[in-house]
Amino acid sequence: MTHDPAQGRSWQLITAALTATMGPGRDRARWTLFLCPVHEADGQHHNPSLGVRYDPQQGKTIVRCFAHCDDKDVLDKIGLRVRDMWDRLPERNPNQRGQRRPPSQAQQAQQARVSLVDKAIDYARLPIPSKPDFGEAVGPTENVCAYLYRRADGHEEGVVVRKKTPHEHGEKKSFSQARWSGTSWEPTGFAPIPYRLPEVIDGVQSGREIYVVEGEKDVQRAMDTGQIATCNAMGAGNWTEQHAKWLHGAGRVIVVADRDRPGYLHAAKVAETLHGHVGEVRVLQAAAGKDLSDHLDAGHGLDQLEMVPYLDRHYRQPRSGPQQQRQITRSR
Repeated sequence: MTHDPAQGRSWQLITAALTATMGPGRDRARWTLFLCPVHEADGQHHNPSLGVRYDPQQGKTIVRCFAHCDDKDVLDKIGLRVRDMWDRLPERNPNQRGQRRPPSQAQQAQQARVSLVDKAIDYARLPIPSKPDFGEAVGPTENVCAYLYRRADGHEEGVVVRKKTPHEHGEKKSFSQARWSGTSWEPTGFAPIPYRLPEVIDGVQSGREIYVVEGEKDVQRAMDTGQIATCNAMGAGNWTEQHAKWLHGAGRVIVVADRDRPGYLHAAKVAETLHGHVGEVRVLQAAAGKDLSDHLDAGHGLDQLEMVPYLDRHYRQPRSGPQQQRQITRSR
């Protein structure tokens, strides 16, 4: 992706956030193409469908998902707002012309997280993800397993189904969701609740350590060792504040990052939503392989997880400020 100094503040802000969240963009004619953080943030390989270009006449950066995701949803996923598409909004008070508005708290947090993740990725020398060539499908798609999501009262909320499709050069995995309507399963998304929510609630109330990993398979592996673990549906990039609120008040949360760019970005997002709301946050990673399952398969224990550079050091420190300190004190 090229950087033109004539492009304004909005372009720099939006493309930096997209690069940190989804990886670098690709220049194509009038557009720079990125993976869409709304529908292409599942860690799978996609042809980028989010176009970004700068309009110097308007002083505006245009964001357009060619799969028709809403611009506001795209910007929400990277911690920005619709107003960030403009270099400078018109001033309502003529006496304040020429004064630059300070960045919002959400913008400051996003910029800090982007900087931290960039440093961590550079230090770990994580490669830019490339799309593998699986070739043509050579068989039907099969269901591998289903992960049931339950509400706080134990009733069914939704299910994530893991699938595989044999191809010429390996098996391609995919996922689908369904929501329980009370009488039937509907093929759609469901409420943003953590996996194994009843166990998470018990863990928070009893002061146990809670592991946040990237997928349901790793949750199961951690639970098999006697620990409490959770994740969000549909993988990296889909953790929200709504997921995080269920862990608020926990004594210690260990975020286990997958060893790749989406994994680091996802772990930072999880840690940011918990920082200041739990007693301690750690950001760790597998000592061998990519994820927690690889780590355990290699014969390592959970006590042998390694620190993620920059992220662990930052998020294990208490938030500064009296409000955050009061939140931590109340949660203990």
